Amino acid sequence: MSTPIGMPADPALSHRAIENLIARYAELVDDGDFAGLGTLLADATFMGSGEPASGREAIEKMFKDTLIVYADGTPRTHHVTTNVAIEVDEQANTAVSRSYVTVFQALPDLPLQPIAAGRYHDRFERRDGRWRFTERRVRINLIGDVSRHAQQAAARG
Repeated sequence: MSTPIGMPADPALSHRAIENLIARYAELVDDGDFAGLGTLLADATFMGSGEPASGREAIEKMFKDTLIVYADGTPRTHHVTTNVAIEVDEQANTAVSRSYVTVFQALPDLPLQPIAAGRYHDRFERRDGRWRFTERRVRINLIGDVSRHAQQAAARG
């Protein structure tokens, strides 16, 4: 929704829209919807432990090449995003956010457990009245057993 000229933007609506983008990311990863992640991050650069990926196709491929997907079509994870802090510049149509992430995983032979914890540092822009990611930096500080989550960890055995 765009703001009519001369009308002040509603910061609460901007915060809510950005929170929804952050939550949508977690849902898409946990659903194994890597095409959806590519679409969500189509205007963004994703920076994690590997080479940065930019654009829909590159981001979709990165997730497909990185995460292990099980028979149900998911990585059997649950991303919990907390401590979300959002700063919006309504005049510039930009925003930044910081948040914590904890990733849980469970499999028939793996009890529910945290496998990773870290931080997200995100940038957003509002274009054509809609907020979108322009950058996601993932910094994982605590790593547990990711051998059944990440392709490279599984290959190392």
